[in-house]
Amino acid sequence: MNQLSPLAILATIAAYFGLLMFISYRTGRDSNNRDFFLAGRKAPWILVAIGMIGTSLSGVTFISIPGVVGLEAAPGDTVEPYNKAFSYMQMVFGYLLGYFVIATVLMPLYYRLKLVSIYEYLEKRLGFFAYKTGAGFFLLSRTIGAAFRLYLIAIVFQKFVFEPLGIPFFITVLATILLIWVYTFRGGIKTIVWTDTIQTVSMLLAVVLTIFAIAQSLETNLGGLVEMLNQSEYSKMFFFENGWNDPNNFFKQFLSGALIAIVMSGLDQDIMQKNLSCKNIGDAQKNMFTFSIILVFANLLFLSLGAILYIYSSQVGIELPAKSDQLFPTIALQHLSPYIGLIFILGLIAAAYSSADSALTALTTSFCVDFLDFQKREDEEKKTKTRIFVHIAFSAILFLTIIIFNSLSNDAVISELFKAASYTYGPLLGLFAFGLLTRLKVREKFVIPVCILAPVISYFIDVNSARFLFGFQFGYTILALNGLLTFLGLLAISYKEYEVEGFDLEKETKEE
Repeated sequence: MNQLSPLAILATIAAYFGLLMFISYRTGRDSNNRDFFLAGRKAPWILVAIGMIGTSLSGVTFISIPGVVGLEAAPGDTVEPYNKAFSYMQMVFGYLLGYFVIATVLMPLYYRLKLVSIYEYLEKRLGFFAYKTGAGFFLLSRTIGAAFRLYLIAIVFQKFVFEPLGIPFFITVLATILLIWVYTFRGGIKTIVWTDTIQTVSMLLAVVLTIFAIAQSLETNLGGLVEMLNQSEYSKMFFFENGWNDPNNFFKQFLSGALIAIVMSGLDQDIMQKNLSCKNIGDAQKNMFTFSIILVFANLLFLSLGAILYIYSSQVGIELPAKSDQLFPTIALQHLSPYIGLIFILGLIAAAYSSADSALTALTTSFCVDFLDFQKREDEEKKTKTRIFVHIAFSAILFLTIIIFNSLSNDAVISELFKAASYTYGPLLGLFAFGLLTRLKVREKFVIPVCILAPVISYFIDVNSARFLFGFQFGYTILALNGLLTFLGLLAISYKEYEVEGFDLEKETKEE
């Protein structure tokens, strides 16, 4: 890292964002609100598929997934760490089932109803309070999630670029968010479809070039690395032997992967907004199936990198960092060439921004459509001014959230906040499942209490599960319990009516 000056990194970052600004200028010209929200429903499906890879992986995955490959249980621990070796692929295979459900069940519904925000379905099916609750949970979880990811990238910027130049952290954060705002405020999703494609390619290229650099350093070729990987302790993929108490158990991870895909993609405005930007349901489904296949190979690439990093550390005698998240940055920035250091920085930026830029656009879209009723307004000029103001407001909220994270100065607390935000997806799962699987109506005034109690009870059970359930830990499957509790709560406040007022899904399907 001593060979990389802050100015060299800054110049590289400036060139990278110069490219994004150029794309923004070309795609954002003459854009309107329809382009901002859904790219005029003219986005090329193949670009959407590639761009979604970066959004799904994010900067957290970029540095975390390679690190967990070589984790072992600490002395005294009775439970192995999650996702050791290649066990994460079990969850990825679960994703495939989840994406199949999204492509064949949820997306046809969204297209049939011509939705801009997917939470509009909840209003049509379960009423006003279910609609606002679902949209509100999305806004909360996505705000915390996007802030958490941007916080990670701001720390990297601060340590290696701005701190040596004497620039305070809040300026770093301001610059980080301002860059996103500048290239998304005009074109929105129309721009992001293209910029996320560039960022996905940059992220995957960083991984590939790092692998080749390690092969060169170990004086071997790609085939030699593959042989080392196959003979190592890190290559095990399927875990069946230790039952449901094992966090890496195949069935546990496969089920978790399917649920995570359905909830965090199919019920998430951020991901679905890209799918809804395609010309028609056929293109959107082609996008989803192509994305699913690419995602399998992308995750396999990240896990291979993780195993190779551990092998490299052992071969050259590098002391492993205290935190597994630091393994990839440590080797890329301190033990390989300056060229790879710059590639790593760009890959990390691309991974973080491909998730954060679409999140900012999705937050703006959801608030405008779900809370400001944009679909019912006609004055386009006023809508544009309001949308720009909302975009700025969410940028400010992200800025303040990141500053709060930094002031906490406690990684454990920040991680718990991020984990707590993920509990809000359980009520979304329950709401949509109830709407799709039953023909019942709900007593609307009780919807909010049900959707708040479900994650609270889930959290209490999750924290105490090892004590109450003979060592069993839910892990990612807590999402299923959370959704089930929401579903049962809605069932308890439901009543039978043969035709839902103002909306009959069966009738609309027949008419189509």
